[in-house]
Amino acid sequence: MRMREGETRIPSGCAIAAVISKEGNKMTAEKIIKAMVPMHDRSNGLGGGFAGYGIYPDYRDFYALHLFFDCRDTRKACEALLKEGFEVVKGESIPTRKIPSITDEPIIWRYFVSPLRSVLADLQLDEKEFVARTVMKINTEMKGAYVFSSGKNMGTFKAVGFPEDVGAYYRLDEYEGYCWTAHGRYPTNTPGWWGGAHPFTLLDWSVVHNGEISSYDANRRFIEMFGYKCNLQTDTEVITYVLDYLVRVQGLTLTEAANVIAAPFWSTIFSKTDEYERKKLQYLRTVFPSLLITGPFSIVLGFDGGLMALNDRLKLRSMVVGEKDDKVFIASEEAAVRVMEPDVARVFAPSGGEPVIVTVREGAY
Repeated sequence: MRMREGETRIPSGCAIAAVISKEGNKMTAEKIIKAMVPMHDRSNGLGGGFAGYGIYPDYRDFYALHLFFDCRDTRKACEALLKEGFEVVKGESIPTRKIPSITDEPIIWRYFVSPLRSVLADLQLDEKEFVARTVMKINTEMKGAYVFSSGKNMGTFKAVGFPEDVGAYYRLDEYEGYCWTAHGRYPTNTPGWWGGAHPFTLLDWSVVHNGEISSYDANRRFIEMFGYKCNLQTDTEVITYVLDYLVRVQGLTLTEAANVIAAPFWSTIFSKTDEYERKKLQYLRTVFPSLLITGPFSIVLGFDGGLMALNDRLKLRSMVVGEKDDKVFIASEEAAVRVMEPDVARVFAPSGGEPVIVTVREGAY
């Protein structure tokens, strides 16, 4: 007897995918939307989303804030707050098209903003820290408003629905970017709601995640000591803030940050024959023990000019990487890679805890 959709639980559920052009060549989201089709049963319609980089070239110097609002009065109050600290050069409703399967839509707007220099000077903050604090303030203190994207020349688009429908809903075939990431959600112990869909973002960072974080409370308690607030009812949110803290605030490289959140076992560290490498890994594990992420996971981190793919140390979630010409493809399943590029030249599975970092050639976008 054939199982019907929704009658079986997918234990390795959640689908992730990504594509990037190392030469900065633009592409629409059509390929990555199609890549989610063979992974349809990895999600259950309770969350889908995409992040695109290089999609706002006309406003590349401004932060693109994407927001959900519960009503018009909340939107007006949020706009008043934004005008206190930012020059708002444009505000508009994000274009969507009606999709029968996507319902209960919030009000969805975007604002292209630049922090006021006078405000930065008074607060003695750089602009990224000010934007990050503003995002936390709105998401924590303004009931009915949620900033779900806040980077430059990039944007996140997410909803309650299957990812193929979410892509059509946001008309992503009309955008062009040098990099795209995607997610289909299968929540197991957290609710399905618009703000809880992936990707999760802060500034230029975006994270899509398949897995479950058993260390969530320890990670959350540590990161909230530094001004971050985890209030979006899903464990993935903390990964984004941890990576922002390690790379932007602490100045670690992406590889070093990966060696914190997917740290090698102590036995592996002590077996290193290179003394410098051994001491560095020992230092990272000693200084940031509360940021080790335990539990099965595969994640893709998007950032300005690149991607990082990373599995947990034991590789308990599937992830493959493919290459062809100037493009690199990442997905939970090889079938999704081959939908994006049928003639993919090379496909491999990254080792557990070993980051795959892809960057765009400098000056190419």
